[in-house]
Amino acid sequence: MNNLSNKYACLQDYLKSLNSMAVAFSGGVDSTFLLKVAHNVLGENVIAVTARSESFPKRELNEAVAFTKANGIEHIIIDSEELDIEGFSHNPENRCYLCKTELFSKIKGIATEMKLENVAEGSNTDDDGDYRPGLLAVSELGIKSPLRFAKLSKDEIRHFSKDMGLPTWNKQSFACLSSRFPYGETITPDRLQMIDQAEQYLLDLGLHQVRVRYHGNLARIETDEKGFITLLNKDIRDKIHTKFKDIGFTYISLDLKGYRTGSMNETL
Repeated sequence: MNNLSNKYACLQDYLKSLNSMAVAFSGGVDSTFLLKVAHNVLGENVIAVTARSESFPKRELNEAVAFTKANGIEHIIIDSEELDIEGFSHNPENRCYLCKTELFSKIKGIATEMKLENVAEGSNTDDDGDYRPGLLAVSELGIKSPLRFAKLSKDEIRHFSKDMGLPTWNKQSFACLSSRFPYGETITPDRLQMIDQAEQYLLDLGLHQVRVRYHGNLARIETDEKGFITLLNKDIRDKIHTKFKDIGFTYISLDLKGYRTGSMNETL
């Protein structure tokens, strides 16, 4: 077998060894792939758990629900309101740690109630190269990371997802809306809604990979190379400017470096 086949076999063997699990399921590229493979291997011994919150867009929740329904996977939706966590709204550098600790503690409780032996999440090897305080919570709570165990990268997960016919194989990368704020900038429901509306508008215009970063009255747009080409059209730029002003931003800028994960960590 080639290296990719070995990794996939490693993933299957590891999942089989876990016997049963609750998968933290966001509906994104990684967790969808993990959930599908886990369900293929373990069948009804796998459930999906999705957290509904103000930092999780409705479109993402709808897609997660549609996937589990189409694949006959038991799906539990819980409320996980990050803004109620002490200190979270102040957006400290360990914000993701606070959120993941609360989220995975809840999922562990569900797993215990349903007599499932493990909780699994979908981080991959690409997540090892950035500041990821949430992974500390994963480690402390004993959460399994099967994709990292099998040494699978994001590109490899997309490759397998395409082969399996998963609708997420070319889905844009997504992180919770709280990641759009500079550390120390207060996160509020109204500000989260501004970001959600702004990003949804860009997606509706046909942009694929986008982030709208919040800097007070300024919105900083990050997009991929195809997005840059789209934004060469003055009419589209004018529409974005008008829409973002309606949303509540005074200034709208385009980040010349483009989309990248963890851009808010560049200040650390």
